[in-house]
Amino acid sequence: MLLGTAFTAVAISLPARAAEYWQDTALSATAVADETFGGGTLKAGNGNGVIDLSGTGVTWSQYHPFSGVSVSNTGSGSATMSYSGSATTGLSNLDVVATDSKGNAEALALTCLFGTNSIGFTGTAVTETVTDLADTNSNNTVEFSAQDNAPDESVNPAIFSESNLPAGLTSSGYPTMAYSGMTAAPGTYPGVVVTAKTTYGAVLKGTFTLTVSASPITNTTYGNYVNKFGNGFDVYRQEKYPGAKIVGWTATQSDSGTHFIINKGTHPGAYRIEFAPDGKGSGLCVSDPGRGSPSDPVRDGLILAHCNSGPWQQFIRQPDGALKNVATGLYVTPRGTGAQLRGESSTTSWGGSSYNWKPYSILP
Repeated sequence: MLLGTAFTAVAISLPARAAEYWQDTALSATAVADETFGGGTLKAGNGNGVIDLSGTGVTWSQYHPFSGVSVSNTGSGSATMSYSGSATTGLSNLDVVATDSKGNAEALALTCLFGTNSIGFTGTAVTETVTDLADTNSNNTVEFSAQDNAPDESVNPAIFSESNLPAGLTSSGYPTMAYSGMTAAPGTYPGVVVTAKTTYGAVLKGTFTLTVSASPITNTTYGNYVNKFGNGFDVYRQEKYPGAKIVGWTATQSDSGTHFIINKGTHPGAYRIEFAPDGKGSGLCVSDPGRGSPSDPVRDGLILAHCNSGPWQQFIRQPDGALKNVATGLYVTPRGTGAQLRGESSTTSWGGSSYNWKPYSILP
């Protein structure tokens, strides 16, 4: 069964000149080099009220948890599947997943029956795999495909995701990864990872070299820092005074509260972010005041302050897109749409702390 997803792009010739900000225009990839599942042949056997699982150097887990059922890894690729509860009538289909040290996985499909505090399976344990992970370049897109032996994957197709991407390019998973709004610099990037995962938990990874084409963006200093969810910096209620809160909000051309100008700071690699409703500088800049201010006592909550050359108003963008304050060493972190942005010691696990500068011309 053939499964697919795509990078989407539009071809535009790339001017031969340097630029600080880019708009991606085309993507292409070399052939995917598939990894190999390292767990050997998976086996399941009925034990004394339990199901014994075995493989080579794998970690076992349930993919779809079932009430009362647990899987305990006993080492060397072995595990015990047990049940705590009352006897039930009928049969239930369960999937257990064996994951190797590189994150590749295969699954065993079991038809189980339950006694009082006991579990067994009937018939044959079916191994579910994903194989032949590949890509195709077509019309400036990269389409991924894989083979899956699960019987109903046409109804529940596998999900593809990409990682180790260049800064400015993010994966949106299944079914399409679009270039729109992406700002990766043009170049060739080896070691990009594509992962195919089925609805039963089978996983296969592969690596390829990605080539990004992009065009330089003009009018780069007027816009907003925006994360992958579309939320950028916003002056709460568009209040133009020192101490006004900076919150996370959807950055648009029509919302002047989300309009800023960036200027180079006095520290190497740092930028100062000035509130600029409708493109007009206000003289007020985004600041992390550290211990707070009389108008906003929240520690490290971002506010507006009179623009100056101090380190509290200067931010350095990290390779992963995080904005690090020069004075505090903390990263700009969202707490949800409409909540005040603040500096924290680590970035979010869900990607909200990764920001790309979007000029006003490409804001929605």
